[in-house]
Amino acid sequence: MLHHVKGYVDELTPTEAVIEAAGVGYQMTISLNTFTALQGKESAKLYVREVIREDTHDLYGFATREERTLFDALVSVNGVGGQTARMILSAFTPGELADAIQSEQVGMLKAVKGIGPKAAARIILDLKDKIGQMLSGGVIDVAPAKGGGIAAADKKSAEEAIGALTILGFQPATVRKTVAAILKDNPGLEVQQIIKQALKLIK
Repeated sequence: MLHHVKGYVDELTPTEAVIEAAGVGYQMTISLNTFTALQGKESAKLYVREVIREDTHDLYGFATREERTLFDALVSVNGVGGQTARMILSAFTPGELADAIQSEQVGMLKAVKGIGPKAAARIILDLKDKIGQMLSGGVIDVAPAKGGGIAAADKKSAEEAIGALTILGFQPATVRKTVAAILKDNPGLEVQQIIKQALKLIK
């Protein structure tokens, strides 16, 4: 089993990376977080997870151990495959994902393409305790972001606003950060007001 690949970044797109090591090119599916981490680099080390099925043999590459650990946790959930896990890891940083699961943010998870309400609830149910143990045991070294800066009183409005903006076609990660920033400066806003301000800020 491959643990990691270290070598020259031969090819890089938002969804794939080819790392050449000892004359062999390893083509790996990556998240947007890993893509961002690799941009501008000539060489890199990616932690690898092999997903082998009867008809496919896929390699997934991760810039950090934490991201790979969360990938393993996600694919352990019934109905969540490698590509769906990659989509989730593209929408959230490891810290944001850990926080979303710990604080049971169904709205944030279902904003990811391919994740419906039932799948989001299943991910939270299956992984909440597991993620908590990983955080407390130092297995993953990512401190939750305290709701991304959103106060408890504003979380319902934030979820509704994030869901609406995502339906409009904006990227979940960008939407979430924008809404958090708006509510940090203006706590207590109604959903419609949040959406109006976000539309002015999101590029």
